[in-house]
Amino acid sequence: MPGEAPSPGYAPPPSDAPPPPPPTGGTDYPPPGAGYPPPAGGSYPPPGYPPQGPPGGYYAAGPAPSGYANNDEKTWALVAHFGGAAGAFIGGGTLGWVGPLVALLAKGNQSPTVRAHAIAALNFQLLWSIITVICWILVCVLIGAILAPIAAIIAIVFGIIGGVKANDGQLYNYPMSVSIIK
Repeated sequence: MPGEAPSPGYAPPPSDAPPPPPPTGGTDYPPPGAGYPPPAGGSYPPPGYPPQGPPGGYYAAGPAPSGYANNDEKTWALVAHFGGAAGAFIGGGTLGWVGPLVALLAKGNQSPTVRAHAIAALNFQLLWSIITVICWILVCVLIGAILAPIAAIIAIVFGIIGGVKANDGQLYNYPMSVSIIK
């Protein structure tokens, strides 16, 4: 306010400064395209600076990982592998095929990379789900009570290993797997 002392840490405005322009009626405030003024020369980013983002305005959480076109592909590949391990854990070894099937149906037609990961995980988890079901049927013979948990543990462990390899951008070839789905 005029006549008051300025707050500590602030310099008083120069007395010879021109007064600020009056508002234009409020309809144009802020003016269209307001924000930071463009740098000298009018181009943005200034010459010599890298572009500020990918075309289209989508900003990912960093560059796409090696082996993937973008982070979305990596996420769905991880869903295929870790989803298989989680399904095997939750379903006692019998539901490991659900996660890879979801990844295959969601993104398999859009991305060959996701399709390859999902099919590898689906083939492995289907085989071990079938083995686990057979083992549970054999529980009556008592040997199934020993083999069913082992089959479930195999499905969980190799699903986690596949997810770790997928996180590194590598397609994991599951051992003890049969090509049921092509």
